[in-house]
Amino acid sequence: MACLKPRAGGSKLLRRSALVVIGLGVWVGTLGTLTTAPRAAVLQAQLPQPASSLTAVQAKAVVDKYCVGCHNERTRSGGLVLEGLDFARIAAHAEPLEKVVRKLGTGSMPPQGMPAPDQPTHDALIAFLVGELDRAAAARPDPGRAILRRLNRTEYANAIRDLLDLEINVSTLLPVDNSSYGFDNIGDVLGVSPVLMERYLTAARRISAVAVGDAAEIPVIADTYRVRPDTAQDKHLDGLPLGTRGGLIVTHTFPLDAEYTFFVRLLTTTVSNIRGLEYPHDLVLLVDGAEVARASVGGKEDIDKSFENATAQMEAINARLTFRVAVKAGPRTVAAAFVHKSAALANATLQPYLQTTSDTVDYTGVPHVESLLLTGPYNVSGPGDTPSRRRLLFCKPTTAAEERDCATKILSTVARRAYRRPLTEGPGGDVQTLLEFFEMGRRKGTFEAGIELGLRRILASPDFVFRMERDPATLTPGAVYRVSDVELASRLSFFLWSSIPDDQLLQLASQGRLQDNAVLDQQIVRMMADPKARALVDNFAGQWLYLRNLRGHIPDQTEFPDFDHTLRSAMLREMELFFDSIIRENRSVLDLMTADYTFVNERLARHYRIPNVYGSHFRRVTLKQDERRGLLGKGAILTVTSYATRTSPVVRGKWILENIVGTPPPPPPPDVPALEENGQGKKPRSMRERLEEHRRNPVCAQCHRLMDPIGFALEPFDAVGAARSRESGSPIDGSGQLANGVKVSGPASLREALVSDPNVFVTTMTEKMLTYALGRGLGAADMPAVRTIVKGAAGTNYRFSSIVAGIVKSTPFQMRAKESLSLKP
Repeated sequence: MACLKPRAGGSKLLRRSALVVIGLGVWVGTLGTLTTAPRAAVLQAQLPQPASSLTAVQAKAVVDKYCVGCHNERTRSGGLVLEGLDFARIAAHAEPLEKVVRKLGTGSMPPQGMPAPDQPTHDALIAFLVGELDRAAAARPDPGRAILRRLNRTEYANAIRDLLDLEINVSTLLPVDNSSYGFDNIGDVLGVSPVLMERYLTAARRISAVAVGDAAEIPVIADTYRVRPDTAQDKHLDGLPLGTRGGLIVTHTFPLDAEYTFFVRLLTTTVSNIRGLEYPHDLVLLVDGAEVARASVGGKEDIDKSFENATAQMEAINARLTFRVAVKAGPRTVAAAFVHKSAALANATLQPYLQTTSDTVDYTGVPHVESLLLTGPYNVSGPGDTPSRRRLLFCKPTTAAEERDCATKILSTVARRAYRRPLTEGPGGDVQTLLEFFEMGRRKGTFEAGIELGLRRILASPDFVFRMERDPATLTPGAVYRVSDVELASRLSFFLWSSIPDDQLLQLASQGRLQDNAVLDQQIVRMMADPKARALVDNFAGQWLYLRNLRGHIPDQTEFPDFDHTLRSAMLREMELFFDSIIRENRSVLDLMTADYTFVNERLARHYRIPNVYGSHFRRVTLKQDERRGLLGKGAILTVTSYATRTSPVVRGKWILENIVGTPPPPPPPDVPALEENGQGKKPRSMRERLEEHRRNPVCAQCHRLMDPIGFALEPFDAVGAARSRESGSPIDGSGQLANGVKVSGPASLREALVSDPNVFVTTMTEKMLTYALGRGLGAADMPAVRTIVKGAAGTNYRFSSIVAGIVKSTPFQMRAKESLSLKP
């Protein structure tokens, strides 16, 4: 089970404004119900009393009778051995017994058809195991130990944004991070190689130069922005002026007041023809909404040249679409789009409607922008007035005598937030080190050059790049202790914001006030109301629910000709708004599964067959189709759990077992034969028929028995999430029987079965969020904390705020074990 793997790193070194107001009030009310006990009671709860319904001898007898027949030393079914366990020493066998608790709780064991205890005995065994495991954990807390890890690139970019008011394109500076346990902020995979360290040093040099506006340190650079080939460009693009169509719009940070070259390139077919040149089209280049350049392509002259010399024609058009423009420094909105004209205006006679197409050969239609390349700066006129300069250079000396004091204020302010702690003074301290770098830069140039070198030293410091937590020297190895308030502030900000603490949080931490329950609650409410809490949508939900995978998912064009990037983007936006509504309105997390509303624009509404929705803007709608409720009816989820050409009940079933139920199936054995596909000359068979044949292989049957019925229930949705009633000419059969014996017949009944016991879904989500918050995998020692969080949330009907608050106040989040060779990995 993924949630019960050995703990990682054990011994290693929108309605935005309205919803924020509503959500803030609900969050305050909910958190108020969670903080009536003193803080010490949260961290060191009263020891639970052992369950009285079963004794250790009786519990062992039940396990021996119903479980050991398969889970013994000889068979080791599922890698689990329960034979010979001493039930008088529960803590010594926490790992296997936590698996027993999970399997019993989800009804997946014993398997259907095998002898099973009656319901009272079943419930009593769970109560005994949970009570003893929680009692042992409370008596000897084991919070684990997060290993030293660097900021991943999302955290790095957010930290730069919040520290310097500077948005960076982090993908050009740092490589993609590895992930583990479903997330890319896991310490075990955030190591540092010499090459990666060099990338961080280069990033520090480039960022500090741009932040200060140091022309001597800013070379001519090139940034390329691309449009996905399957993006529809026959309609108006949100963010662009009315009267335009297609193109692209980006936010680009210009480092200096200077000239920059813009290269607009058009999409070509596989035979190197530019599409849509039959008629003339005007392309406009806009900076912050103002037109700065215009060029015309297409028409008789370009068509004639294409027949004479296609290469020369392409070069001529590219030259026409290359512009040199003077731009002020700072973040600017840059767009390239075509002036919209109807088919009637394109020619004297009415032409057919020019529909966009992703065909790679056909040269008819309308021109599509493929990319925008920006190079510069050239002919620099000055550093400009940028947000980063205003944030950084708040002190400006008028004489040489004032420079050192001014530099001290600037660099100390930045370093305190960057290092997430108070700075050390005196010889060899943080402040002295930064001033030495300032003076080195000042000797070679101006005051600002000294600040740039001091800033570069901050951004290259391990105190910025790594998340460090230091053990108190006075504690013995292996001792469990509460992390400092400054370390707790850092844990909290990276959990909720994927970024560094702000001044208010850091100030309270420096004063030791986060130990006050009321103060901590106030900070949780404040931070969740901040727009930076959107990180929970992008980074937590985006990885837990596989939403990040949607960007790279390309359904087969022949099978799904209506799917394009416009629909893909709408699906992703729907999920972002839906998850954000759960957070902002502080709804029950069960609404993720059952909510009768969603967010659609016209394109997505057509896909879902929701009438009377027009325009590109998203609006909240009530769902009349029961099967569309919650996560299981979302196009994004249904698409990322399918193959390019067809649905996959196996992938969908595995996704639900892993992310909704919390009981992921084991990996497939080697050399498993692939599912036989329908092909030419064969009678088309439904997915159910092909999987039934696949399950005849005994090696495959055991796992498919768990996954397939879940996936079959979602077959009424095709591989891009559209509703359907037939497949391969036959009616869709969504019926099946789950591992716990419950029969389902489609998406609605599957959803009801999955939330019939709320603890199952809430526990799984809590485990995922706690993994994300801690930056490590969970082990058996963490399960009592998970149960405490879920139990506390039950009193609020599992509101989102109660899950967050429970995690922040949990033992693994607030405590740590001092490094010891005896710590278990």
